[in-house]
Amino acid sequence: MSTRHASASSPPASRPSTLRRDQILVSVAAVVWLVGTLLGTGLIGTDDGVSDQGDGLFTDSTTLIAPDGPAFSIWSVIYVLLGAYVIWQWVAADSRWAAVTRLPAAVSIALNGIWLMVVFADWVLVSVLVILGIAASLGFVLARTATLSSEGWAPAVFVSLTFGLYLGWICVATCANVASWLVGLGVPEDGTASTITTAAVLLVVVGLVAFLLSRTRQPVFRAALAAAVVWGLSWVSWGRFTGDLESTVVGYAAAFAALCVVGLLIVFLLPQRTRDDSQA
Repeated sequence: MSTRHASASSPPASRPSTLRRDQILVSVAAVVWLVGTLLGTGLIGTDDGVSDQGDGLFTDSTTLIAPDGPAFSIWSVIYVLLGAYVIWQWVAADSRWAAVTRLPAAVSIALNGIWLMVVFADWVLVSVLVILGIAASLGFVLARTATLSSEGWAPAVFVSLTFGLYLGWICVATCANVASWLVGLGVPEDGTASTITTAAVLLVVVGLVAFLLSRTRQPVFRAALAAAVVWGLSWVSWGRFTGDLESTVVGYAAAFAALCVVGLLIVFLLPQRTRDDSQA
């Protein structure tokens, strides 16, 4: 496949009027995201952060599938990259990667801020619906870039790396969010049933990663997605071995799931590397 032209199935480049509209939508989404971040993290309005909201349902020891505290530092990386994407999509007027990702990217960025606002309001069920919306919009980013030809390092960083990490982390975060909602409804946070269910959910995460990796040919997107999932699952494992809510079974299950994701990434990347070398 030529690196100078996108695949025949990819959407055409935006017209000038549509381009400006989409660029503005991304910027408006960034404002929503910024306001939500300032409010939801306690930087304005209150000193309480996410972990203090929802009657404590969002702490790292509320559910068996919640990653340990340091895991959430990945948001710092994702936030920096999202900010860079917002700027880049303004200067990348001729980029097909920018053209096909602006709308779903805008949705995912805006919903990130809305999720924080919803959590701040203690609307736990609504937070589940919002994070599912984030996952869906990121799925559109993956699908729209799945077969695009390379345009150099910029789209690889600002799209594949950014939204690969974002989607991978959301895969783990969605499970934790749903679990928090269920605990809020009265489902026990630990015990035999919760342990078995959590182990099953971890297997579902592995299956979801396998599906997502199969839906794109972009190696950076694949690697970033898998890396974020492995990061999250590793901290789930660490939290169950060392945190307040201990579970040896879930700890080992999460570690095994993380290893499975690493194996999946190798399986998907090696054949692609072989094909690329043969075509060089």
